[in-house]
Amino acid sequence: MQTPRNDTSHPRPRLDIARLAPAPYRAFLAVDAALREGPLAPSIRELVKIRASQHNGCVLCVDMHVREARHLGESDERLHQVVVWRESLLFTDAERAALAYTEAATRLGPEGVPDAVWDAVRAAFDEASLAALVAQVALINALNRIAVPLRTPPGAVTHAR
Repeated sequence: MQTPRNDTSHPRPRLDIARLAPAPYRAFLAVDAALREGPLAPSIRELVKIRASQHNGCVLCVDMHVREARHLGESDERLHQVVVWRESLLFTDAERAALAYTEAATRLGPEGVPDAVWDAVRAAFDEASLAALVAQVALINALNRIAVPLRTPPGAVTHAR
């Protein structure tokens, strides 16, 4: 078992991007707000944020979106099993398709998103929800790519709701 890291050398983010690049940061928040008003189910929205953030190693976003999912009524049991969703019996076909798409779009291997993954997600969602899913996964990956390099700790950003 690995010992928890108590590294206090980075108690704050390396850079305050919200203060130093306010217009782009506000644009990210505006996209997030638009997605929250869109057709994608809130539970799926949070599950894909959690899964992409797990892949990207974003402690800020995993923490934030687990909290948001709980606020929306998600069970601890399902939240514990997001990391092993393929083996879990707790996720619907639509959630599985969304999580598979999230992993493929987050990793973007040589073939991008494989046809089988795309076909499954396309079958599980109407076009508007699918478009929202694509945008949501792109946004969380962008936000992960801000928070991870800046070493933004949990609690440093409170824009989740």
